[in-house]
Amino acid sequence: MAAEKPVEVCVKAAVGAADTLGDCPFSQRVLLTLEEKKIPYDIKLMDVNNKPDWFLEISPEGKVPVLKLDDGKWVPDSDVITQILEEKYPNPSLVTPPEYSSVGSKIFSSFIKFLKSKDANDGSEQALLGELHALDEHLKQHGPYVNGENISAVDLSLAPKLYHLVIVLDHFKGWKVPENLTYVHAYIKLLFNRESFVKTKPAKEEHVIAGWAPKVNA
Repeated sequence: MAAEKPVEVCVKAAVGAADTLGDCPFSQRVLLTLEEKKIPYDIKLMDVNNKPDWFLEISPEGKVPVLKLDDGKWVPDSDVITQILEEKYPNPSLVTPPEYSSVGSKIFSSFIKFLKSKDANDGSEQALLGELHALDEHLKQHGPYVNGENISAVDLSLAPKLYHLVIVLDHFKGWKVPENLTYVHAYIKLLFNRESFVKTKPAKEEHVIAGWAPKVNA
């Protein structure tokens, strides 16, 4: 049987290092999915501050990630891409049961709100803590992953977002995930040490910080 042609995927390059894998959590989610399903792929790194014309033709809004389909069409949006990959490459299954698919879904938006907050009393820290506590409770009952023993799509979506949260809140606010959220800490360790994650994470933590700096200083 002929070797399968690698899937082509455009992802974000690092800020200030166009030849290095960047810090986009949505790009990493797609790469994690490809790694976990052992699908061969070719990465095209995209300098988001200097997008070539050919890229703007396939992604008019200039967004990454973008995946090339068999028919030569390019598809944006990590939600759509991961769904297509699941349908085309069903083994191993990464399907999260519907009742668990929204676990942790508000963590990223809560993190961004708290990160940008200039007012300690605006409730943004409490909102983030509430979301992390809910995740901790879920993992306590159903862990170690969101759907038990096996990693699934929801974990691959959460992992890069939690990585950004940990690095960025510590750097800009000196804030860490509370120690008493022991199940969240165990989950984070499990995800960040997974081979697929180590292979697809941003090359340097500084790239993550550089990616967020404009939003923090806005």
